[in-house]
Amino acid sequence: MNQIIEFFEHNVEQNRKLMFLYSLIKIILSAFLQAFIMQVFMNPCNLISGGFTGIALFISKIAALGNLNLPVSLLIILLNTPVAIFCVRAISKRFVLLSVIQFVLVSVFLEIFTFEPLFYDVIINLLFGGILWGCSISLALSSGGSTGGTDFIAQYVSNKIHRSIFNEVFYFNCAMYIAYGFSFGWIYCAYSIIFQFLSTTVINKMYKRYQRVTVEITCKETKPVVDAFMATVRHGMSIIQCRGAYKGETYYICKSVVSSFEMPEISRAVLKADPHCLINVYQSVQFYGNYYQKPIE
Repeated sequence: MNQIIEFFEHNVEQNRKLMFLYSLIKIILSAFLQAFIMQVFMNPCNLISGGFTGIALFISKIAALGNLNLPVSLLIILLNTPVAIFCVRAISKRFVLLSVIQFVLVSVFLEIFTFEPLFYDVIINLLFGGILWGCSISLALSSGGSTGGTDFIAQYVSNKIHRSIFNEVFYFNCAMYIAYGFSFGWIYCAYSIIFQFLSTTVINKMYKRYQRVTVEITCKETKPVVDAFMATVRHGMSIIQCRGAYKGETYYICKSVVSSFEMPEISRAVLKADPHCLINVYQSVQFYGNYYQKPIE
């Protein structure tokens, strides 16, 4: 199944219009999923999410205490618009366009759809809601867009320092949850933190743009492998001569540090150039020195 998905994505990447359409489908699914989660899993437990959507929910609930009706859908757009304008130059127009489509669609779906809760058990809602919320954000990020708000900030900073800061975003959200707990009850603060922890864990597992890995390609002829690698990504490569233990034949290990996000494309290109090579990939815990991070389109 994974091979079919990778083959499909590889062929889509060859056509920019199809690629944008594919990204748009992901964005629409992400927006629909978030609207669904908010009504089905979050509302029955009085939860709020993280980021600007969580702030919008928080403000709406505070306003309701004073008999003011501030729709969450309107607040989501108002909060996200200034950051979106800033990110047009700071990140990319395509990224911002997809992100704007995402949070506007969330607002629209909240107004036109009404979903009834599936469960009234808090634990089940936390588990399903938190995991699916992480999936919805990962879906938007993998499309080349985001869900807006703190995703804008996270992507901007991550591009500068070349690593994911979604754990730091989690800490910011925890501060908001403390304020929420002070206003509406500490039990809801605890529930919301667990919800956010689950979603952050899912994002860190699914979204691999800033996760670096070391790839080692063992082969007999280096030129086809190196040419295929260099034509695919913009990274350097070291070549180490070695000898096989069984037959004593000479081999070469071509070694580089790349983004986990890039590995499917690299493996396809290298195996096409040399079907008999061996590819070993392992996690790079720390990396120091110059590293090229492909900019967000």
